[in-house]
Order: sequence, then structure tokens, then C-alpha cells
Amino acid sequence: MSDPIRPDEDLGPEDGKLITLARSARARNAAAEGAAVRDETGRTYVATTVALPALELTALQAAVAAAVSSGARNLEAAVVVTEAAEHAPVDLAVARDLATAAVVLVAPDGTPARVTRA
Repeated sequence: MSDPIRPDEDLGPEDGKLITLARSARARNAAAEGAAVRDETGRTYVATTVALPALELTALQAAVAAAVSSGARNLEAAVVVTEAAEHAPVDLAVARDLATAAVVLVAPDGTPARVTRA
């Protein structure tokens, strides 16, 4: 279920860290999106949009691929920094694959906009 984030909803410091990491990666690479995920052990993985002639991935797909290739089996949280107003269906699908507890959509200025909870 995807809902707008209420102004009084506190994401907590760990989710704030994910937002900072995703924003930084997006800015550093001048990418369309940045994403950061936290696995079940607390490790974080960060990625940006991949747009190659032979490979296209959303930032969340790339971050999940990094997490899975490092042994993650579940994700506690995921953050996507983008100008999009809604979660991409493919991002929600990949988040479900790892039983992600929450996927937060964040505006480029760092303002959380939507959250989808499993």
C-alpha cells in the first residue's frame, strides 16, 4: 500500500541516512535517480540509474542487485530519490522479492513524499 507521508511521520535516523546516501549518489553521478537500501543485518547499499545501450536498471534495481550479490536475503528499508510522483511498478516488484518492509519515495530536495509498506 502506497500512501503520502504525513508531516508528523518520523522515518527515523536510519532511514534519514538512506536518504542522504541516495541523494549524494544521485548528485555525484548526475543520475535521474539514486537509491539506498538497508539489509537485514544493517548493511547499506547505494546505486544510481544505469542507462547503457545494453543494460537499463532503475536505481533501486541496481541497489538491490548490489545487496543480493553481497548476500542479502531481506531488506528492512529502501529509499528512491527521484522526480517521479509515484513508485515505479518494477521498483515495488523488486522490493517485494526481498520482503522489503518499506520503500520511501523522496523528492530531490530530500523531502519524503510517499511510502509503501509491505
